[in-house]
Amino acid sequence: MWRKLLSGCGVLKQQLCRRYSTATATSAVNSMLLRSLKEHYLQVSKMIPPPKVSPPSPFTVVKGALDGDGTGPVLKRSYGDDDEEIILSVMRMDNIIPGGDGDGYDSNQLFLHVVVSKPAEKESLLFLCALFPDALGIHSVAIRPSGEAFSSSALRSSALRFTGPRFQELDEGMKDAFHSYIEERGVGDSLFPFLQAWLYVKDHRNLVRWFKLVGSFVKETKSV
Repeated sequence: MWRKLLSGCGVLKQQLCRRYSTATATSAVNSMLLRSLKEHYLQVSKMIPPPKVSPPSPFTVVKGALDGDGTGPVLKRSYGDDDEEIILSVMRMDNIIPGGDGDGYDSNQLFLHVVVSKPAEKESLLFLCALFPDALGIHSVAIRPSGEAFSSSALRSSALRFTGPRFQELDEGMKDAFHSYIEERGVGDSLFPFLQAWLYVKDHRNLVRWFKLVGSFVKETKSV
């Protein structure tokens, strides 16, 4: 009986030592990770943002545009006697097409999502564009239900869904007319400096938030 009891105690001791050893290792790993996260958080926090750039008039920044980590409306304006509403959102092209640099996409190429809507209309015009420092190119023009959500998934699905005839296959007169249509509404390369600076600030905020959230999660993890 005593032999069995002592044997059982030996097994219990091994289990306790193993558990203690595992807990100690977990604590050490967590401490190392938290230290690294803190160092990078402080480093990122000290990064100097670009000079503040105001959007070209009469565009205004959508309230709360920098909040959260999703993609939403950035700029808006009214236009014309019909009280058209022009709403823009933006992403980096290499966020839409992973590995963009390797596929020939310039890091300065932005993906612009332009919605032109009218109060009395149930549908809106959607322009998917590529924006450069010195040019704007239209990828497609489509009709979409008004109020379609601005999100990264919506932008990607818009890029994949039917968007009408291929823009490059339209005759030159119609392509020029569409370019004139959005340029008349203030959508052109003059937006690039603001949108590039805005994306930098957005990315910086998201990076700082990421370090904080991951650090909080690791810190609150309890060893079992």
